[in-house]
Amino acid sequence: MTEARTHEGADATRARNRGHGTHFPLHPFQLLKRLMPRGLYGRSLIIIVAPVVLLQFVVTYVFLERHWQLVTERLSAKTVAEVALLLSEFEENPTPQQASRIAARASQDLGLPVAFLDGEELPDSPSSTGGLLANSLNDELRRRVARPYWINTAQYKQYVDIRVAYNGGVMRVLTPASHVYASNSHIFLVWMVGTSVVLIIVAIMFLRNQIRPIERLAAAAESFGMGRDVPSYRPQGASEVRRAAQAFMDMRARIQRQIAQRTAMLAGVSHDLRTPLTRFKLQLAMLDDRPEIAELREDIAEMERMLDDYLEFARGHQGEATEQTDLAELIGEVRDDSQRKGHDVRLELHGDLMLPLRRNAFKRCLTNIIDNGGKYAAHVWVTAIRDAETDGEGGSIDIFVDDDGEGIPDEQMEEVFRPFYRLDAARNLDKGGTGLGLAIARDIARGHGGDITLARSPMGGLRAVIHLPV
Repeated sequence: MTEARTHEGADATRARNRGHGTHFPLHPFQLLKRLMPRGLYGRSLIIIVAPVVLLQFVVTYVFLERHWQLVTERLSAKTVAEVALLLSEFEENPTPQQASRIAARASQDLGLPVAFLDGEELPDSPSSTGGLLANSLNDELRRRVARPYWINTAQYKQYVDIRVAYNGGVMRVLTPASHVYASNSHIFLVWMVGTSVVLIIVAIMFLRNQIRPIERLAAAAESFGMGRDVPSYRPQGASEVRRAAQAFMDMRARIQRQIAQRTAMLAGVSHDLRTPLTRFKLQLAMLDDRPEIAELREDIAEMERMLDDYLEFARGHQGEATEQTDLAELIGEVRDDSQRKGHDVRLELHGDLMLPLRRNAFKRCLTNIIDNGGKYAAHVWVTAIRDAETDGEGGSIDIFVDDDGEGIPDEQMEEVFRPFYRLDAARNLDKGGTGLGLAIARDIARGHGGDITLARSPMGGLRAVIHLPV
């Protein structure tokens, strides 16, 4: 039963953090929002890197599409013009001696291996078509040569085979591939990608330095919200971040000054009120032990308890420094104190329960919750679980206080946290008190960045869940 209660409590905690409701198909913008990083650093990095990457794609496409095509067409036109010139010279004097002279001059001056093959015919295999190079050569050969021709752009890796028919034979030209199309585009890509990587690295380093002061400000605000002071925090970063940090420090100083003034005032009120109560007690101590005197003594004791509750609620959890606390040990102390009062309290702990706490204040919170269960139930179960899935890397600790008492109505589970609220039902959460027990407990829990909620217990009574971020 205890195991089932533990898992049920953890599941309830996860459900509370995720929220409830019917699931509907996500809108594309909602899906994009979910895929986006949640942190400012990740989003700022995308804002910087995404335009750079998009610009690279656009520039690469435009360059390769326009520049490479234009250069290839001009190189192909130049090569075909040379082929047409050599063929024209040969046809003026189609002799073996002329063919030799033309081949020697073409190899020496133009770097074109040329051969005049008398009696040969064009190959039967299809000529190369398709692709930028083949289309460019086909266009130029049809326009400038106006004779049957055959080309092969794929057979040789470093050459392009061009053959043109003439009367009685075929002129074959093995032109280097670098003469007919641009082959150095990779240099542009290497420089572009290399410079982009350098710029992105510089942007990441610079952006990280800009984001770090914001992270420190967020951490300081979060620590202050959980009741943990950060005395070493100093404004850093850009002017806007420094202004926000200074505003936070001024706000923190005003809050601390207000708390100090309120604490001083309450100390004076406590002294002023306790002085006449002390005189009353002394005067009653000198009287006989009559029934009406005993009732007066009880009234004065009740007034002192009420005064303690009022001052404790008004003082809150301030005035005590946070310290690294073993919550398991603290819960054990509260359990022992409650058992000495005659309550049956059973304890179950899971995981590492070390965290910074105002120890005495949080002990008061636990005492109020556990003793409340012991007053109105035969048995109380206290389960503490550390869950790393709910609040990121730090995780959280949930303390479940279950009892088998009568419980309270669902509609009043939030109302009982109001100061001075008293239940008229059989179970009064602050019977014989001032109605401040749960208000004080929730104030202390929220002062540590957490909260207290109530629900129906699987044991049949009331469940109080104390949620604490670590």
